[in-house]
Amino acid sequence: MAPINKILFFILLLASSVSCIFGFSSCNDENFSTNPKYSLQFSTDTLAFDTVFTTLGSATLKILVYNRNNVALNISHIGIVGGKASAFRMNVDGSLNEDNQFENIEIRANDSMYIFVELTVDPTNSNSPVFIEDSIVFVTNGVNQNIKLQAFGQDMEILRDKYILNDTTLTNTKPYLVYGYLAIDTAKTLTLEAGSRFYFHNNANLIVYGNLKAEGTADKPITMRGDRLDKIKFSTPFPYNNVAGQWGGVFLLWNGGNHELQHVNMNSGYVGIYFSNSDRAKLPNLEISNCRIHNFLLYGLVVQNGNVTVSNTEISNSSSYSVYLNGGKHTFIQSTIANYFNNSSVQPVSRDKKPAVMIMDLNRIAPMETVFKNCIITGSSENEFSLATQFIDQYKGIFDHCYIRKTDSLNIAQFTNIRWFEKNDTVFKSINYDVEKNTYFDFTPDSISPVRGIADPSVASQFPLDLNGNNRMIGNKPDLGAYQWVPAK
Repeated sequence: MAPINKILFFILLLASSVSCIFGFSSCNDENFSTNPKYSLQFSTDTLAFDTVFTTLGSATLKILVYNRNNVALNISHIGIVGGKASAFRMNVDGSLNEDNQFENIEIRANDSMYIFVELTVDPTNSNSPVFIEDSIVFVTNGVNQNIKLQAFGQDMEILRDKYILNDTTLTNTKPYLVYGYLAIDTAKTLTLEAGSRFYFHNNANLIVYGNLKAEGTADKPITMRGDRLDKIKFSTPFPYNNVAGQWGGVFLLWNGGNHELQHVNMNSGYVGIYFSNSDRAKLPNLEISNCRIHNFLLYGLVVQNGNVTVSNTEISNSSSYSVYLNGGKHTFIQSTIANYFNNSSVQPVSRDKKPAVMIMDLNRIAPMETVFKNCIITGSSENEFSLATQFIDQYKGIFDHCYIRKTDSLNIAQFTNIRWFEKNDTVFKSINYDVEKNTYFDFTPDSISPVRGIADPSVASQFPLDLNGNNRMIGNKPDLGAYQWVPAK
């Protein structure tokens, strides 16, 4: 060490020593009480994780440890009971220990510190979620305190950039976690078993170059959603699953496709179903029944040059069109199309001014014909229905026994028995997502809704049970849309 550096080093050392001699409290400014009456307080007594997929790490949760006493404390031991073998791991005030054990942690008077906890679950060899628990023990002046740790571990099958070349059935044995894409080859059929569950990672898609058969049932629906199972931590936490844009969407791209979706619940991606074809001579077919397509960052259902039948289905909440139709024959029966995307404070973008339903007959390839019966078309905008065609009175369409929100009613022959929107209409039970009040969208008709009891019974009888399984034919007064109002029990 150079002489000048030695001198500087000793000057700094002397200054530090003098500071401690004359200002002892700044180096050891508190005496640690050994009185067992002084205890710790915690931000929670139970740290509960949402379901965690095996082999994948969880989100990190935090605990605040408070010393609300006027004396400093020495926590002689902080440890996870399961030690190194525990599924849980913790970081104590910025420090890690592979055995999850910490000794002599000092906490000043009226101060606090953070503990961060995460976990990784080993395969459980079970098709159902497995409950996992442990606890953190604190020992202060001989007094034991603890915080419970809880989680559910779920085995799953990972599908990463999976391209299927043959007819294949995916079962409901375990959930599927999709990275990149899950695709089926041209002219092949992908069958999804009732009760199967698909969790899509960010931007992951289901791409169908062949046929899709999603065979859900009322008691075993098929689930398609994002893979974030945890909550966003704001003043009031809310699930990532309630925020649009968590994954990509379902793309049906074969001109010879014959697709069926029954009892499928899909939500919170970029686009629900994108059904597209550029071949005028050959139109694919899509049947959607008893499904819920909800909360998408762009569109709910896009049909370009294809034949589609939608029955007893909810298509709701998107930043752009909820339903876009262009080319082909389109039939909607007993369905609810509702767009209140802006009525949620948690969405990453605002809704544009596009209507919930857009029928585009100006730049089509294939001829068009459209039927809406016993349907609801509404939302938060003044105009939720648009029919763009050169000669609107000659358009091949039937719109009968429907509720439609539109600025100007259409007094032409294609529109019969229409209940047009009126100011102060209360259509649904809930058209908002209020995190603080713990309310979510509910597109069941309100008790004073104008859609109650005005559906065509001859059409409704084709679907006697609504999307919630309620009998809509009691009293032969069915409601419009996918849901029947029932009195509170």
